Amino acid sequence: MNIIDFIHNTQWEDLPADVQRQARRTFMDTLGVVITAQQTELAKIVYDFAALNFGGNATKLIADGRPVSMPGAVLAHGMSCDAVDMHDGYQLTKGHPGAAIIPTLVAVTLDEAGNSVSGKEILTSLAVGYEVAIRAGIALHATACDYHTSGAWNALGCAAIVARRLALTPEQTRHALGIAEYHGPRSQMMRCIDHPTMVKDGSGWGGMAGVSAALMAKSGFTGAPAITAEGDDVADLWGDLGSNWRLKDIYYKQFAVCYWAQPAIRATLDLKAAHNIDPADITRIQVATFHEATRLDHATPENTDIAQYSLPFPVASALINGGISYPELNGDSLSDPRVLRLSNLVEMEEDDYCNEIFPSNRLAKVTLTVADGASYTSDYTGCPWTEHNPPTDQELLDKFAHIVSQVFDAERTAAVQQLAFGLHDVEDVAALLELL
Repeated sequence: MNIIDFIHNTQWEDLPADVQRQARRTFMDTLGVVITAQQTELAKIVYDFAALNFGGNATKLIADGRPVSMPGAVLAHGMSCDAVDMHDGYQLTKGHPGAAIIPTLVAVTLDEAGNSVSGKEILTSLAVGYEVAIRAGIALHATACDYHTSGAWNALGCAAIVARRLALTPEQTRHALGIAEYHGPRSQMMRCIDHPTMVKDGSGWGGMAGVSAALMAKSGFTGAPAITAEGDDVADLWGDLGSNWRLKDIYYKQFAVCYWAQPAIRATLDLKAAHNIDPADITRIQVATFHEATRLDHATPENTDIAQYSLPFPVASALINGGISYPELNGDSLSDPRVLRLSNLVEMEEDDYCNEIFPSNRLAKVTLTVADGASYTSDYTGCPWTEHNPPTDQELLDKFAHIVSQVFDAERTAAVQQLAFGLHDVEDVAALLELL
């Protein structure tokens, strides 16, 4: 199907049942991350920035209520989503579509007449946005020499959603995609891996660029063709729009850290459980993994941004705390002497097999040595939740309740969860917006 036709003409009934279900799961899961991220210092800064510099009344800030423009809301919510590294991703893009797509969906909930839309329409727009963003991401990685952040390509998915919601013409939509690609942030991802700060994965900036691109195109602004969508060398990526749904292969995160660190965490927890290992007895932790994961070399993180782009610290924290959400990666948790002792025991080395199979799979092999000299080595281990081994609906519901209850009270958490996961049965999403 032609990309323009796909953006504007796809309907809820066109989505296979498994795609409809995945859209519901994905919306709820990443919305939960946006909400829990309001605990972070990053969110406080970017919310104030958006309220001060992106005035308007098109929408409001989640868990805050201040009115802002649509680009301002997507900037704030996208950057906040990146602030807790627990959002969805797609293996072959080496990044995250939802961190920009979900904030855009929340911002674009009114039609041109100012009426709130149905849950099915929001979920259909989600599917459209993800398909466009993911393909643009694969195309950009295949044709660009640098390793760029997600904002470089999820901007196109956001532009597609706004073009659909505001009923842009086919020509305006084509320009919107071109503008979004041209201005999407081609940030250097490994700079943030080596020097973790609040710039993160560029999704807030990408979402802002994509939303702005569609709004500008509606007013007549023109853009160069999007080569990731129109280039002859990537045409095969777009030929199966509407028949091959890449949304089905989204992965979710169990832990609030970079996906590259999660295989080592899972392998460590499996060893601990299998051999009944007391963390106090551990004297050595060896992790063999792929090159990119070894760059997460921050054993004593000074703040949550560094902790989330660490491998040693979350491995150690998992040994002590079990699960890892935002509270385990912030505040007093960063100075826990039990965690820091273990974190400084972690030795990382590159593994040829792990390098060979990346990025189609992320693997790690862990060896734990204890005080009596015994050593226990895991098999090659992948992430706990993958596109091939996804969490159950109940596991995602439990994750949502756990992380959102850190911001909302129990009653509000349950109400948001019910509406978000049951969005396909919601005739008017105004009730969900009010709760948010």
